[in-house]
Amino acid sequence: MKLGRLFWKFFIFLWLAQLVTAIGVGVMIWTHRNEHPGGFPPPPPSHELRTETGEPSAGMTPRPSPPHGSIFPPLMPLVMGGIVSLLFAWLLALYFSRPIRTLQDAFEAEAGGKLDTRIGAKMGIRQDELADLGKDFDRMAERLQALVEGQRRLLHDVSHELRSPLARLQAAAGLLQQQPERAEEFLERIQRDTGRIDTLVGELLTLARLDAGMDANLRETCDLAELIEDLAEDVRFEAMTKGGMLDLALENNLHVTGNIEMLRRALENVLRNAVRHTPVGTIVTVTGKHEQGFAVVEVIDAGAGVADTDLETIFEPFYRAENSKPFEGYGLGLTIARQVMKLHEGSIKAANRVSGGFAVTLRLPLAA
Repeated sequence: MKLGRLFWKFFIFLWLAQLVTAIGVGVMIWTHRNEHPGGFPPPPPSHELRTETGEPSAGMTPRPSPPHGSIFPPLMPLVMGGIVSLLFAWLLALYFSRPIRTLQDAFEAEAGGKLDTRIGAKMGIRQDELADLGKDFDRMAERLQALVEGQRRLLHDVSHELRSPLARLQAAAGLLQQQPERAEEFLERIQRDTGRIDTLVGELLTLARLDAGMDANLRETCDLAELIEDLAEDVRFEAMTKGGMLDLALENNLHVTGNIEMLRRALENVLRNAVRHTPVGTIVTVTGKHEQGFAVVEVIDAGAGVADTDLETIFEPFYRAENSKPFEGYGLGLTIARQVMKLHEGSIKAANRVSGGFAVTLRLPLAA
């Protein structure tokens, strides 16, 4: 069993208390015996019986006075030891009870809805398990606050995204009743908006399943090179409509373990996002290689990229950079890709290239 720092502090504190008490008792006894080697204090000079001439009376033995202080001094070490023990016990109880009360108050504050409660600063400079527990509490509170705020923001964004197509559907249905001769035009608009709502709901369900870990089958073996080549057929068709190209440079045997459909969805979102944002007539390059036990896939387009401050924000739900506003979408594609990578113990990063363009890099552990 591993003994932690808290155990050793507790042990040393008690040991020091006993040591100080023992030393105090020993010093008091030693001092007492050195002052009175016989074990009792010498009797004070007795008043000898003298004759009228001042000479001692013959045959009379002086009577010693009863020893003084033979009972009180032995009690002094016990009293001092008791005081020292009480002092150390009080300090020890204070040392351990104060952070525990701080933790208790913090938990009550979190339960009451104060999600910004933090206690790291209140732990001071102490370095033990209680300080580690305070740090763990702060991490838990920070994560809980982020989740709650994320859920609130997601609910707000979903409501906002659904409001517009639903309003258009309601308007189209009203106009269809008033102008039946334009039924074909209004029905086309209704189909387009219902398709957008269906896409949004589908992406939200996918994101919810990823957050909840419902797609637990992560043991399928997948070759990322073959998967990208299959996706490239459809993506190339979209690129050709813009006069662009999709260039693949993939190494063989990029085998990973996971859920094939989820990986397909993540790669498809990244590829389609690159084709959508690259300028007309440019090339989207996809590379795949082995790198220190990982399969690394990089998707590079010739777009304008995003602001450096948005390189992490673009993976948040419903966030869309300023230069992406003209394009269709809800800002969930990269969010889903990030969740898929996280579920597969991989990572995804975005970067603006120095030579121009935008790159998204996905890293996944290679299969054993």
